[in-house]
Amino acid sequence: MHSFHQDIVDDDYVNVSEEDTRNVIITCKSCSLEHSIQHAGIQQGSTAIRDDYLNYVSNYIDSISEILRPISLKIHDNPELKFEEFIAHETLTKFLKTRTGWKVMPSAYGMATAFVAEFDSGRKGSVLTRKDALTGIGHSCGHNLIAICSVAAALAAASAMTKFFLSGKVILFGTPGEEGGGGKIKLLDAGAYSEHAVDINLISHPGIVPDSALVRTNAYESFRVEYFGKEAHAAASPWEGINALDGLITAYNALSVLRQQTMPGDIIQGHITDGGSAPNIIHAYAAGVFVVRATSKKRLVVLREKVARCFEAGAQASGADLKITPGMAYDDHVPNKVLGGICRTAFNALGGEIPTAELDLLWGASQASTDQGNISYAMPSLSLGFKIESEVGPHNPGFAKAARTREAHDAALKAGKALAVTGLEIMSSKDLLEAAREEFKNILDAGKE
Repeated sequence: MHSFHQDIVDDDYVNVSEEDTRNVIITCKSCSLEHSIQHAGIQQGSTAIRDDYLNYVSNYIDSISEILRPISLKIHDNPELKFEEFIAHETLTKFLKTRTGWKVMPSAYGMATAFVAEFDSGRKGSVLTRKDALTGIGHSCGHNLIAICSVAAALAAASAMTKFFLSGKVILFGTPGEEGGGGKIKLLDAGAYSEHAVDINLISHPGIVPDSALVRTNAYESFRVEYFGKEAHAAASPWEGINALDGLITAYNALSVLRQQTMPGDIIQGHITDGGSAPNIIHAYAAGVFVVRATSKKRLVVLREKVARCFEAGAQASGADLKITPGMAYDDHVPNKVLGGICRTAFNALGGEIPTAELDLLWGASQASTDQGNISYAMPSLSLGFKIESEVGPHNPGFAKAARTREAHDAALKAGKALAVTGLEIMSSKDLLEAAREEFKNILDAGKE
């Protein structure tokens, strides 16, 4: 009778590995760090990259740009909802099956629109792609761009492995349910990442803010709140009733008061879905959907407890029974600075202007949320944010229109080049991979304190 339709997450957002202990996702590696070439003017916090990797990847992706363009447009012009991305799934898997050396598994890990595409030369690595749409406004997060960025990066990394005699494995994951479905979490729980021994995870997302290699997102949790009371005539015998709406309104007001003492980065959102049926009735049922966000999953636990007490107060004050049903939850995305240093150098060598790591962390902070956050707590992760020209930001019809332009296509491929080079550099240096792993370990340890 009272269904909980959860469709309210704003998310989106590729990966790496080693035979003798390494694994890469959307990249590759296997030359020594000593062969890296220092680019003039490399910023603090950035990492030197090999010119031959950068030049090869750039030329390769330019050579397939016109092949990827119609794929992007087909995905864009046929927006599909979470876990129903059948056109995008068929388009991408059909194309990948035509590429030499790639093995494609459609409908992977129990999801009809997930897929795994693998290029094997000895080591393991993976690349994530994403493609779905929001109801009524098409690809308003640019999922067509995210898809071709990941495909371009995966194909370029695989081709470079052959060119430079690198051993490894590149794996491209097709992750459905970007908007509110948590497709990456489902793949993570199903063992997709562990089975492929993924070491690092790389991904991208378009927007209207400056380019950023160190995108951070908020931890997020949604839930449905229901109050159950007792009906009575509001004029004749109101004392016989228990007003469920009073319980919800009391809680709603308590949340407004709570906001005065929350921390910067704490966000409490909600709306009332059921507020009664008529004004002359003591309402027996009231409900709403609420969201809490915080800068870290550790902080989210604290905020969530405070919010829960507001709803409990509403129940005590009104006498109504309270039921809270958890919805979707995402961890915050914690970018790996080692990966970011490589990506920043590559992206800027291609004409980008990502600032130093310190500024990048500030510029890359987002209050949006994504299932990529959960990946960042499972392995070193990077989400490259790239700018496209649009008068409005994601989750808007105007942004969906901008995601179809040639300029946006070129921006996505530039991001793909940077991600491919990032993976190649990690594959080429055990030291870099170990540094990324050590940073990841420190992040996990800090979260336990």
